[in-house]
Amino acid sequence: MKFVDEAYIDVSAGDGGAGCVSFRHEKYKEFGGPNGGDGGRGGHVFAVADENLNTLVDYRFSRRHDAKRGEHGMGSDMFGAAGDDITLKMPVGTIISDAETGEVLFELLKPGEVITIAKGGDGGFGNLRYKSAINRAPRQKTPGWPGEKRNLKLELKVLADVGLLGMPNAGKSTLITAISNARPRIADYPFTTLHPNLGVVRVGPEQSFVVADLPGLIEGASEGAGLGHLFLRHLQRTRLLLHVVDMAPFDDGVDTVAQAKAIVNELKKYDPALYNKPRWLVLNKLDMVPKEEREALVKDFVKRFKFKGPVFEISALTREGCESLIKTVFKHISAQQKLEQTPEVIDPRFVVSPDPEKSL
Repeated sequence: MKFVDEAYIDVSAGDGGAGCVSFRHEKYKEFGGPNGGDGGRGGHVFAVADENLNTLVDYRFSRRHDAKRGEHGMGSDMFGAAGDDITLKMPVGTIISDAETGEVLFELLKPGEVITIAKGGDGGFGNLRYKSAINRAPRQKTPGWPGEKRNLKLELKVLADVGLLGMPNAGKSTLITAISNARPRIADYPFTTLHPNLGVVRVGPEQSFVVADLPGLIEGASEGAGLGHLFLRHLQRTRLLLHVVDMAPFDDGVDTVAQAKAIVNELKKYDPALYNKPRWLVLNKLDMVPKEEREALVKDFVKRFKFKGPVFEISALTREGCESLIKTVFKHISAQQKLEQTPEVIDPRFVVSPDPEKSL
């Protein structure tokens, strides 16, 4: 299925039905009185967060969504029926905003969450409503109220605890395959990953977290180069970023430190808040480096990169070091979740510093 994380739709709630002017006509009852009913309510437009969806592709080619109008009121005290509502299923993590102003209207963050994105118009009053002791034969009625009409922008930001970022061919897809149930496409050329992949990492019984693998970033991504800039929004809801670095590039002339710094600069240009998220360094493909050279290579990289946060040495292909990585990540995620729920009972000494430039 094609991954689509942005779409535009037009929604129209149903108009309310008009009220009715009617009088009773029965034998031997010359002045039967008013019996015109009210019009029915127009249908609402709802949005529901469906955890079984992971893309907005259903709305790329289906733009208009109209609810039914309410029926008109009728005589004999009959009120019009309400118009049928419509419910639009959207992935969890969808942001609904006004297409013209850009104002964020709703966010679907919990599975099964239901919101009203367009309210149906109320039905008009029939002349039965206007009957009184001094107005026994009212001929007033009101039309139904119009339903809300909106032009909306749908934007999907996947909900993941951990985000993987790095240059193309850094081994992010191999890493998410090694530690989770995700099975992305893997090949020996850049930009194999064309859209975000989500994987659930199982640490133990009822212990897991979600990791997102994004297309590789290159220098200039914030200005539109490559593919990664299209999906950086999906990192904005993560609690932790893992910066994956290829320590054994095919080209010996590649400066891995310069590439890593370019990624950091792109984050800073795109969103300072994203740049300030906790960020750990994952040095990958060390199985391709002779054991006697690994220590010196890692020390030289960290020194030149001037990184003082957590550093992990792994091989996603052989899974060397992956177990230690996921256990440490889970401990950090769990501490962050507890801190968000009950900050007064969490000792900050056991929470990894959110500043990637500071040491633990």
